[in-house]
Order: sequence, then C-alpha cells, then structure tokens
Amino acid sequence: MITSQLLAYVAISVLCVCKASSLDTFIAAVYEHAVVLPNATLTPVSQEEALLLMNRNLDLLEGAITSAAKQGAHIIVTPEDGIYGWNFSRDSLYPYLEDIPDPQVNWIPCNNPNRFGHTPVQDRLSCLAKDNSIYVVANIGDKKPCNASDPQCPPDGRYQYNTDVVFDSEGKLVARYHKQNLFLGEDQFNAPKEPEVVTFNTTFGSFGIFTCFDILFHDPAVTLVTDFHVDTILFPTAWMNVLPHLSAIEFHSAWAMGMGVNFLASNIHYPSNRMTGSGIYAPDSPRAFHYDMKTEEGKLLLSQLDSHPHRPAVVNWTSYASSVEALSMGNQEFKNTVFFDEFTFFELTEVTGNYTVCQKDLCCHLSYKMSEKRADEVYALGAFDGLHTVEGSYYLQVCTLLKCKTTDLHTCGDSVETASTRFDMFSLSGTFGTQHVFPEVLLSEIQLAPGEFQVSSDGRLFSLTPPSGPVLTVTLYGRLYEKDRASNASSHLTAQALGDRLGD
Repeated sequence: MITSQLLAYVAISVLCVCKASSLDTFIAAVYEHAVVLPNATLTPVSQEEALLLMNRNLDLLEGAITSAAKQGAHIIVTPEDGIYGWNFSRDSLYPYLEDIPDPQVNWIPCNNPNRFGHTPVQDRLSCLAKDNSIYVVANIGDKKPCNASDPQCPPDGRYQYNTDVVFDSEGKLVARYHKQNLFLGEDQFNAPKEPEVVTFNTTFGSFGIFTCFDILFHDPAVTLVTDFHVDTILFPTAWMNVLPHLSAIEFHSAWAMGMGVNFLASNIHYPSNRMTGSGIYAPDSPRAFHYDMKTEEGKLLLSQLDSHPHRPAVVNWTSYASSVEALSMGNQEFKNTVFFDEFTFFELTEVTGNYTVCQKDLCCHLSYKMSEKRADEVYALGAFDGLHTVEGSYYLQVCTLLKCKTTDLHTCGDSVETASTRFDMFSLSGTFGTQHVFPEVLLSEIQLAPGEFQVSSDGRLFSLTPPSGPVLTVTLYGRLYEKDRASNASSHLTAQALGDRLGD
C-alpha cells in the first residue's frame, strides 16, 4: 500500500523535475527568406519538378536552421510561401502539396518517412529539426480528399490548405495549422470550415500559431492569447508593407505589445513586391528586427526572450482621452484618405501644442513638442472611426500623428519613408470603444524605437525619451472585431488597390 508520505514525496519529486527541465528564457530565431520562385506559376508541373524547386528553397532554409542551432536557438520560424512561392492556380499548386496528418498521430517523418505516403518535404523538415535539435516552423501546402457526401467539397474533389507545420527538436510533427483568413488572390486554397486554434507546449513556454492576414482578425489570433493564454505567437508571413500604419515591423511589434505576448514574425524577402520586415518582439519592446529594401539576401535574426513574459497591466484605453475637453477645430480640420479610409485631420502648425480631433465616437488627443518646426515638413493629427473595406473588411478606430508626404495637405496619409523633424515628446490617446488597441511608433527610414515609449494604464502612448530619430508616425490602431462585416473582403477591392498590392 502506498503511504501518504510516499505520495507526497513523489509529487514533490515530479514538481522538482518539471521545474528543473523548464527554462525561464529561450533563444528565438526568425529567418527572412529570399524565396526562389518557379518560372511559371500558372502552368502545372510534375511532382518531380515541383520537388526540385522546393528543395532549392529548403537548401537555403537548411543553412539558416543550421546556423541558428549552432548559435543556441531553441526554435526558428520561416516564412509563409517560403518553400514554393505564390500566384498559383488550384491545379498548378497541386504538385507542391502533401497530405499532412493530424499531429496526434505521433509521427517523426525522419524516422518513418513512408507512413503517410509521399511526403519528402515533411521528411526533410523533420530531419532538419532532429539533426539540429531545434524546433522548426515552416509553411507548406496540405491536401485533403473529399467527395459528394460533403456539400462543401470543391469540384476537383479536394481541399487545399495554406498550412503551417511545427517539428520539435526530435523531429516529431507537433502542430499543424490551416490558415483561416485567406488574402485576396489566394484562390488556390480553401479556408477551414471553422477557425483552428493550434497550440503546443514546450519546456520554454506555450506557443500558438497563425499566418499573415490572420493577424487582422479575432479568430484565431486574439483567441489564442485571451482564451488559451499562450506565451509566444509564431507568425509565418508573406507581408507587403503598406505605410503609414501597416508596415510589417511597425504593426507586428505593436500587436505583440497590445496583446502582451512574444511574437516571432518571419517574412519573405522580396523587395520588388515591398516584402520585407521580420522581427522578434517582446511585449515591452522589439528585441531584433530587420527591414531591408535595398539588397536581395535573406537575413537570420536571433534574440533571447522570456519563456513566460510578464503580462502588462490592463489598459483603460479611453480613460485619459475622455477626461480631455475636446475643443472644436472648426474649419481648420480637413479630410484625406489613408489606405482608402477617410480620416479627419488637423495640421500641427506650432512647434508645441495640445490638440483634439474627432470622428464619430472617436476623439484623439495629442500633446507634443517638436525640436523645431520645419518649413519643409508638415505633420497632422488624424482620426478614423469606421469600416475598412479594401483588401479586407474590418472595423477600425485609429488615432495617428503622421508626417505628410509633402507640404500639401492633400498628401497627408500617403506613403512616406523619410522624415527630418525630431520630437522632444509626444503623448497620444483616444476615446476607444475597444480594448484591442495596438501602439505603433515608426521612425524615419522605417525604423522602430525600442524602449523609447510606453503605454500608461489610462490609455496614453507617450515618449519616455526624445525619439532617437525623426518621426514618421505615432499611432493607436484600434480594432472593433464585433463590428466587422461578414461579407467577402475581395468584393470591396478597387482596381487601384489591386494595382497597389500583388498578393499576400
């Protein structure tokens, strides 16, 4: 008979072993990959030709994985579309797909490569993870047959999914995620019938995973953090930068801070499509980031993160701004568009000031002091409260301080990458109707400002020190998920938007 003393001893021993095997910190790696693209994406090729192309990309990924492991990385994230590219039709993508089983099957492809048919890409990824004792995160394509008994089965008799896979340090498949929110032009893929919430646990924290366009929506992105309490998000992406508010490093670092999690973002490196911007972000500040529109090479980033990051205090995003008396700016206000959304703006005409601008239920308040008021640059305070309907349908509340492209007020909201005006201080707040607000600070030359600003519990985004470079934008980017329209995002696409963006 087992005594109570023995049970207590066993329980304490197990607890000690678990604590000893868990890590307080870990080394994260992300790889911005210069993908090798097929010559023609709309012409179907043989499986052999498809595998040749994928192996060329896997050769490059192998170099990054091996290098990261030698530098002590516990996990590496590689990009969406990083193994075969984009712009496929359903038929031309098919030779690149593999059947990816549910991770519950307990499978190490490197040890048992024929268990689920022809899976050379999964086999190679598994061996890369096993041989280097590192978790490997990659994005590939999954195929699943279906038939007439399924009323949603596509005419070609199969589902095709944009899929993230994770192999642990022993090479075992531990996670599979099918992308939920497909971007315009991803007609080669199907969305799963219900959003998948995919998590897995390690000795260095709990992880969740989603892909690219998913970040702008509630499911599964917000659910992973608020309901499943993951420590770190893994984020393969093929992200095209859209200034002033949706450049990769700007928005991804803001999401990490707004949600209070580590965030590992691995982007494609393809400057001609404005694809660059990867990073390792902690809730308090970016730890490593990369933005490069000038070269053609990939980039490996590594940094140490807390396995269980400290959750920031709950922010009342409307507290401070609602206490500020909103003075009417009268005829000094003007309208202009930012990424097809009509903002209400007010020009900052003085070297220092306190201003409020409102639109619908949102009032944005700014206190600031410039180092000097330059005659050749114009800044404006803007507010937007409404449904964004281009390249996606989602409800926004945005407060922003931004540099206009020229001294012409009609350019306020246009894409601009450089500035000369320095600020001694800023404080931005708004009467938001949501707790999901993402704080962005972007400096000239598309640079972040780690440790130079923070968010107070009453909802102010303010500078801790004078920013280290000229300011492009200071923004509070709010999402009202409950007001999103369920209509298909692409139905609102304009011809101009399609010309501006080539895919995601």
